[in-house]
Amino acid sequence: MTTTNQQKAPALLVIIAFATVYIVWGSTYFFIQMAVHGFPPMLMGAFRFTTAGLLLLGWSAFKGDRIWVKKDIINSGVSGLLTLFIATGIVIWVEKTLPSAMVAIMVSANPIWFVVLDKGNWRNNFKNKSIITGLVIGFAGVILLFGEQLSKALTGSHNSSTLLGVCLLLAGPIAWSAGSLFSKKKGSNGPARLNTAWQMVIAGLAFIPAAFAHNEFSSFTFQQVPSSAWMALVYLILFGSIGAFSAYVWLLQVRPATQVSTHSYVNPVIAVLLGVMFASEHISGFQIAGLIIILFSVLLINLDKYRKASKEKQQVKPAAKIVEIPLKRDVLEAC
Repeated sequence: MTTTNQQKAPALLVIIAFATVYIVWGSTYFFIQMAVHGFPPMLMGAFRFTTAGLLLLGWSAFKGDRIWVKKDIINSGVSGLLTLFIATGIVIWVEKTLPSAMVAIMVSANPIWFVVLDKGNWRNNFKNKSIITGLVIGFAGVILLFGEQLSKALTGSHNSSTLLGVCLLLAGPIAWSAGSLFSKKKGSNGPARLNTAWQMVIAGLAFIPAAFAHNEFSSFTFQQVPSSAWMALVYLILFGSIGAFSAYVWLLQVRPATQVSTHSYVNPVIAVLLGVMFASEHISGFQIAGLIIILFSVLLINLDKYRKASKEKQQVKPAAKIVEIPLKRDVLEAC
């Protein structure tokens, strides 16, 4: 009989948690662009992740977690530098010049790089036809998007900073996947909230020298920041960095991971819709086609996981019925 360690949870709370992960994580691209119109990019990253990390660290201390474990701090730091400082830092940086919807479409290739960089599972992954097909299709989508921007740059429709932003976006998902895999393999003895807290704190501190290197402190004053940028920063701290992640971790405890991973399909769509509707961003046919191709490739890459989850669910149900019969008989005999 197949067993699971999932906890029972009220359906309404599950729906709210899924909506939080879907909408909030999808909306962060829109709010990042709003925030960088008032804050310099590296300085915004420092404010966002240091504040969110310290809040989570305080909560971890309140819950009685062992905060000062050197090995866990180092592992969290490496993962945080790759995922938050480099990968998310690239997103923050390029949104000064690129539309948030386009950034979200490029970043949607994250799951593709998970397969490519997960060396320990190469033997299994590269024997799987659906995964290989998904990788080929996914890279075709990325090339389609990059090719469109390159052709515009060559014809003079784009400036050099826009092309540089697109090139950086190709590297961002690689750093994110590498950091996530490092975190998964090295692990941590502490709870997820503590691991995330140190990732955010260390990444936030790394943004400070980056801000100095770009002379962001010399020209920055708090008076110049519009209220919309402040509201966007607060949203990113409370909802993007703390709320959505907490909902994500909780969902992993109460729902199958294959269901929770569906946010990979929804987040970029939410980002595109927000960018088009509220920021008046223009999305070309090539970009829409690229998004569809990449999301289809992610579906193929995860197809076996969905099939296995479905089979396990079907195996659990008849097993549960078999267990119920002797239990009822025992009760009758006891009477």
